[in-house]
Amino acid sequence: MNTQVTALLSALPPAAGWAVHAWRLRSRLDTARRDPLTGLWTRDGFTRRAAALLKDPRSVVVLADVDRFKQINDTYGHAAGDALLKATADRLAQHVGRAGVAGRLGGDEFAAVLIDENGTAADLLTVLRGVLARPVDGQDPAVRTTVSLGWVRAADFPADDLSGLLRRADEAMYAAKQARAGLRRAGLGRLFATVTGRRAGRTGARTDRAVVGVAA
Repeated sequence: MNTQVTALLSALPPAAGWAVHAWRLRSRLDTARRDPLTGLWTRDGFTRRAAALLKDPRSVVVLADVDRFKQINDTYGHAAGDALLKATADRLAQHVGRAGVAGRLGGDEFAAVLIDENGTAADLLTVLRGVLARPVDGQDPAVRTTVSLGWVRAADFPADDLSGLLRRADEAMYAAKQARAGLRRAGLGRLFATVTGRRAGRTGARTDRAVVGVAA
């Protein structure tokens, strides 16, 4: 804590001084929960805000995975890969808007919760996928790729918490990627066993059980 801030705190009444101190702590905590490359919330910060948004019945959970990211890194270098991730994050955050939240879960994987005010989530996400596929400003025009999106309406699975909804969105995203469809909504059906929302075959997933339940 620098000298000027210390002097200011000592001049304030105790209650006001503690309020300033608490504000500084919250500010530092928020900074720690931001991804240093993209500026999006990390998993912890995203989870806290996303869980609150899920109280709104209009909420939609989205999982996004950059296609061919390793190929971009290998061909154009890590600086180009970082620029692609930053552009993806900026575009996702802008599309989600202040009413929603976006986060980087790790690597080239992003998540978001948005509020679908008009029931047009599929159209909005189709537009988003087009935006995410644009070339990166200031980079070789070839530094571009598509992004596979999986999404789920929280209202379709009222018994699911954020982890369960991310799991469903993750499975829908994987199906979209495998089919090269680009975008897929999670439907009713089997939910495969995972840990912390990770699909089988992904880091953190478990494979000792085939199915943990059937969606109602």
